[in-house]
Amino acid sequence: MFLSILKAFIIGICASAPIGPIAILVIQKSLSKGHKAGFITGMGACIVDTFFSIIAIFFLAMAQEFLNENKELILVGGGLVVAVIGVFMTKADPFRKLKSSSGPTAMMKDFLQAIVMGLSNPGAILVIFALFAFFGIGNSQEPHLWKVTPVIISVSLGAATYWFLVSWLLSHFRKKFRMSSLLLISRITGAAVIIIGIALVGEGLY
Repeated sequence: MFLSILKAFIIGICASAPIGPIAILVIQKSLSKGHKAGFITGMGACIVDTFFSIIAIFFLAMAQEFLNENKELILVGGGLVVAVIGVFMTKADPFRKLKSSSGPTAMMKDFLQAIVMGLSNPGAILVIFALFAFFGIGNSQEPHLWKVTPVIISVSLGAATYWFLVSWLLSHFRKKFRMSSLLLISRITGAAVIIIGIALVGEGLY
C-alpha cells in the first residue's frame, strides 16, 4: 500500500510537470498576480488531475476505448476551447489584475479557468492514463474504494505540491519585472496557449 501511495504522489508531480496550456496559465497568473493566484490556478489543474485519476483507476480500459474511438472530435473540441482561452489571455490586462488579484471573485475565476482548460485538454487525461499504466495502478483487479482512496489523495497531494512550489518560485521573480514586462508576458503566454489549441485542432483534423 505504501508503495502505491508513493507511486501516486509521483504520478501527481509528473502529470503536472509537462509544459502545456495549464503550466503557461499558472506562469501568467503567478507573474501578474502573485503566489496565491498562481497556486489557486494550479489547484484548478489539481482538481482535474484528481478527476482523471479516478477515471483511470475505475474505468481505465473503458475510457481508453472511448478516447480512441472519439480522438479526432475530442482533439478538435478541446483545441478550440484552449485556443479561445488563449485569446482571452492575450487580451488580459495585468495592470488591472494587480489591483483585483486578492478578491475572492478573481481567485474563483482563475480556479475555474484552470479547470475548464484542463478538462478541454485531451493531452492531460492521456498523460494520466499513461502514468497509471506505467506504474501498474488501475489495471489489475476490480478496485476497492478503501484501497484507492489513499492513492487518489496522493495524486492530488503530488500535484498540489508541484503547483505550490512552481507558483512560489515564479512569484519571487515577479518583483524583478516591470509593468511593461508583465504586459508582454501576458501577450506571449496567451499566444503560446493559442498555438497549442490550434495544434490540437490540427492534429484532430489531420
